[in-house]
Amino acid sequence: MILLESHNFVIYTTLTEKAAKPSSLDVAFVDFDGVRFHMSTPEKKTVLQLSMSIRCWDELALYGALDILKREYGSLISAATEPEYNVTLQIDLEQLPADAEGRDVILKSISLMKRNVLGAPFELAFREQKKLEDSGGSRGQLMQVHYRDEEAIYIQAASDRVTVIFSTVFREETDRVFGKLFLQNAPPSIQNAPQVLYSNRDPPLEIRDLPGLRHSEDIGYVTFVLFPRHFAKSDVSFNTISHIQLFRDYLHYHIKCCKAYMHSRMRHRVSEFQKVLNRAKMEAATAERKTVTGRTMISR
Repeated sequence: MILLESHNFVIYTTLTEKAAKPSSLDVAFVDFDGVRFHMSTPEKKTVLQLSMSIRCWDELALYGALDILKREYGSLISAATEPEYNVTLQIDLEQLPADAEGRDVILKSISLMKRNVLGAPFELAFREQKKLEDSGGSRGQLMQVHYRDEEAIYIQAASDRVTVIFSTVFREETDRVFGKLFLQNAPPSIQNAPQVLYSNRDPPLEIRDLPGLRHSEDIGYVTFVLFPRHFAKSDVSFNTISHIQLFRDYLHYHIKCCKAYMHSRMRHRVSEFQKVLNRAKMEAATAERKTVTGRTMISR
């Protein structure tokens, strides 16, 4: 099994190649969760345009996604957004740092555009938790991010924690069984890891009163309880946001890998049984039988 990276590999490799040798480009591709990208050089080879479309953009904008984009990319943000996309960056390849290390840092940051946009509600919840802790408040606003069809992320800050809830749909019965085994039989405690809770069909108490929630057998809810130690420091907070965003994709990726492994083992076992059956077959007599006088005996 592979580890899913937070940055977009296509964006990073394409920018690296074009920075070394500029050329015309026009490519569209899709990342996890249906996020669409378009990379092109509409004016000249050394000015690359990168556009992104994400279905929950309106919700993310309410939670500060534009502020994070301005903080991370500044003048790279284009005033004219490409049609059918939510945000567009203009990267002048001639203005990139000459040293390889500095150039790589900027290209890696650009390839994290989706991660940075989805990180807006998490950063807002972490700030709210600090305010509630100082003021003695109870709970902050419940943020909803409907980033996939029929699936969403719910984030709410409290005075001593931040609760993150994923709703995920299991399309097949076997996926539901594997997911339940993974989530309910995980080790009860791992050093410095957040608490993880799983419920099938019934939403957790934090979101149970929300309208429009499904109560069917094919949906599950995974709750992460993040404590200040998981986001108090900037580097720890960055890693927490990066990892928790990929949870849903990694869960379903593991389910598919387990199914593929079990299918391969089943095919191997069937092949071994066929070999045993083939060895058990009696060989047909092919030699001719003759009488004492030399006549051939024929069975009728």
